[in-house]
Amino acid sequence: MNKIDTIIFDLGGVLIDWNPKYVYREVFNGDEEKVDWFLNEICTMEWNMEHDAGRLLKDGTELLVKQYPQYEEWIRIYYNRWADMLGGPIEDTVALLNKLKEDNIYNLYALTNWSAELFPVALERYDFLQHFQDIVVSGTEKTRKPFAKIYEIILERNAIIPKRAVFIDDNRDNVEAAKRLGIHGLHFKSARQLKAELINLGIQV
Repeated sequence: MNKIDTIIFDLGGVLIDWNPKYVYREVFNGDEEKVDWFLNEICTMEWNMEHDAGRLLKDGTELLVKQYPQYEEWIRIYYNRWADMLGGPIEDTVALLNKLKEDNIYNLYALTNWSAELFPVALERYDFLQHFQDIVVSGTEKTRKPFAKIYEIILERNAIIPKRAVFIDDNRDNVEAAKRLGIHGLHFKSARQLKAELINLGIQV
């Protein structure tokens, strides 16, 4: 029987609230339509994900400023005020993590898409990140979810057996990528839903 002994958490959207809208709602005086336009057309998630995959923030910013010089001021705000996009811990999920750490039954890891330049901000701000035996940060590894390589890195580095591990992420594509490698995958929607699904897998929580 392949009993699960390892739980791998995503961070943003599961344990940590992050949303660039927190900043641009201020920038655009609460004009939600303008916020959506800017984040869908100029400072897009695709652009941001390139920094999660290792591109330097300065390089990505200058690239966009060159492309949209008329929006330079707004573009530079993105990473100048990035820390203000962090909304705090997702308390119910953190409570679940704290219980798992306290019980000390399972190996706990994190696998996150995050710029290597910005991740120290999270380490300083969130004490619960110390609960993890290892945190694989995409920007450090120069690859990101959902590419197979980053899952292989966490598996190999920590001698994790895929069928004995569960991976939790709020992005369905990332969950499906883990499943393709033989890892149990859970698509996170809420702490209550997560707890129920972990129990269904036989995990004591």
